[in-house]
Amino acid sequence: MVSALMAIAMTAVAQTNWVSKVEDMMDRGEFLKAEQFMKSLPKGVRASEEVRIDSLNTIMGRIRKDFTMTPEEGLKQIKAKMPNVTQEQIAKWKRDSKIEYMVIDGKEWWFRKSVRNLWLLADELKEDHDAEKWDTYNTRRRYYLEAMHSPADANGLRDWRHIVVRFYLDVNADAIPAGETLRVWMPFPYQNLRQRNIKLESSNYPVTYSEGSKHHTVYMEAKTEKGKPTHFEYTFSYDVAERHIAQDDLLAMLEPYDKNSAEYKEFTGNYPPHIVITDDTRVLAREIVEGETNPVLQASKIFNWISSRYPWAGAREYSTIKNMPEYVMANGHGDCGQVALMYITLVRSLGIPARWESGWMLHPDEINWHDWAETYFEGIGWVPTDQSFGRSAVGTPMNNYYATGIDVYRMASNEAIGDKLSPEKKFIRSETVDFQPGEVEWRKGNLYYDTWKSHLEVKSITKIK
Repeated sequence: MVSALMAIAMTAVAQTNWVSKVEDMMDRGEFLKAEQFMKSLPKGVRASEEVRIDSLNTIMGRIRKDFTMTPEEGLKQIKAKMPNVTQEQIAKWKRDSKIEYMVIDGKEWWFRKSVRNLWLLADELKEDHDAEKWDTYNTRRRYYLEAMHSPADANGLRDWRHIVVRFYLDVNADAIPAGETLRVWMPFPYQNLRQRNIKLESSNYPVTYSEGSKHHTVYMEAKTEKGKPTHFEYTFSYDVAERHIAQDDLLAMLEPYDKNSAEYKEFTGNYPPHIVITDDTRVLAREIVEGETNPVLQASKIFNWISSRYPWAGAREYSTIKNMPEYVMANGHGDCGQVALMYITLVRSLGIPARWESGWMLHPDEINWHDWAETYFEGIGWVPTDQSFGRSAVGTPMNNYYATGIDVYRMASNEAIGDKLSPEKKFIRSETVDFQPGEVEWRKGNLYYDTWKSHLEVKSITKIK
């Protein structure tokens, strides 16, 4: 018995060691070496670790898809706008992470969005976006003023709307052999303080609702036909409200945290790999708040510090990034989900509970995936915090609105990151952190975005009187 247990333990250690070796090779950009190493693993390990091996190979494939621009092509694109650019400038932008690149198998590759991002990030190249910023501010201020025509209830909820949404997903013809079964997960709103009366109106296949997952979905299956795309579609409706609580009101209602509660411990703790509290994050958070001890004002300082320092830029695939806040710090920019995770990590480092929320933004002419956060204040509860929208309000009269509020044009479907889907998905997801466009797989593996596409259509938004 002892020998058998020792053998099992040694096998577990060996399996852990091979994963660490592969990850080290990937960090060094030695992808071919990593792939060959996994092929050389004992047959038993390859059989028992089939999904993990597939996942590691998939991550390398996604990195290759993100880093497809040669330095020569990148330089050509930069010279089209800046003919006199020098190699010294290029080298500096690379050192400063204004141009994101990787060396893969001995060859340098630039991130496919690196040149477009350069004009957003390099101080000497930043184009004048002031007019665009104020256009964005004025649009969002209209949404705010619309909401103010309705009185708020005791929870700060107002401006209720009834929204009807059609969502559909099409898998390319012959993406898998005919007669095989496609498994598809798609987003669905969940009941919370701001969302209610959720109803599936119709679907073209039977639906299974998620159970126990923080990613709220509908699941469908269908068999493929030769030469034909496979179409999945459903329509749903729900009621949603605007909610914000002014800082002065928060300060007046705030009570001391119950630090012994399970909820407090859960939402001030670690949630690896993207919410990891360290000595460094604690030191940074304390530096940002400059001695402030009130949680409301601490959270506001964190919010404004991130908004003023980390501009938006096109993001890599989330599944290829080890720790999102560290990535933002290293590269000096972040998209909505990346800065939301940075905010959550920093306020948690101060003992302020915070959590993830995401789904879709449904603003007229601006329908897209979007991520934000919620911050917990004792005596008030969970308050929405849209760190990314806060960037468009810096220096405007709405500077603090999105720190403790959110507009009505939202569809929240996720209340955490990286949770298992329901029914459970076997292979690595196309998006391992968030969930908005959907997920697709069949019995032999995941189907990535290049084999299908999805779309959300807002059919109607009606004021509820």
